[in-house]
Amino acid sequence: MFRTFLLTTALAMSAPVLAQTDIPATPAAPASGVAAIVDAEFPAYDANKDGQLDQAEFSRWMVALKTQEMKATGSQLPADQVTTWANGAFTTADTDKNSTISKPELIHYLSGGAA
Repeated sequence: MFRTFLLTTALAMSAPVLAQTDIPATPAAPASGVAAIVDAEFPAYDANKDGQLDQAEFSRWMVALKTQEMKATGSQLPADQVTTWANGAFTTADTDKNSTISKPELIHYLSGGAA
């Protein structure tokens, strides 16, 4: 539900998208919509402009999005839990295990494996 809420909200608002938590692997949004959002937002988080997100860059994006989601829903989590969640998201999204997240990896991850 968390990813569904965020992807739906993000697509509706043309805002960044948040990664998955424990929800079904069914895509929450079409991969093409996620790809458009990732293409638009990726440069803002790719601080070193290498075309990949390292763990710090990825975590900054995910923490910002989680914070945005918590404000929208009125929920709260301790900062250490948000950090732990972002670290787990990085591990899951890094499908080739090269310690960076490419745009295709991020799109695949945020699309629930549909990209």
